[in-house]
Amino acid sequence: MLLNIAFDANRYVDFMRGVGEAVARFRAASSIALPFVVVGELRAGFACGNKARVNEKNLSKFLSRDRVRVLWSDEATTHLYARVFAELRAQGTPIPTNDLWIAALAMQHGLPLYTRDAHFMNVAGLATM
Repeated sequence: MLLNIAFDANRYVDFMRGVGEAVARFRAASSIALPFVVVGELRAGFACGNKARVNEKNLSKFLSRDRVRVLWSDEATTHLYARVFAELRAQGTPIPTNDLWIAALAMQHGLPLYTRDAHFMNVAGLATM
């Protein structure tokens, strides 16, 4: 069974730490996407840590894999972002701005989002795992 998924930052970290579930998801996936915002969040974390060079090297290696790609925003993404923002605001369940971008990109590309953040379950039309 082919499985294409988008990874949230927390699941990338789990994968790099060797967490069994994350490693299994990575191995089972035919393709993995990292929204550009996730890449930015990871690099921001690296910049604040004491292993920036090692972490950047590992991320670059991860991103260079054939099955891995970065999702970039475009005009269609901005429309999804706006719709999700308005829906969450109307239902009283806003989520962080970066997570709005992540959700919009996963939805735009028809990908389930692999995350530990429960607030993504409030996004109508976003499959999570």
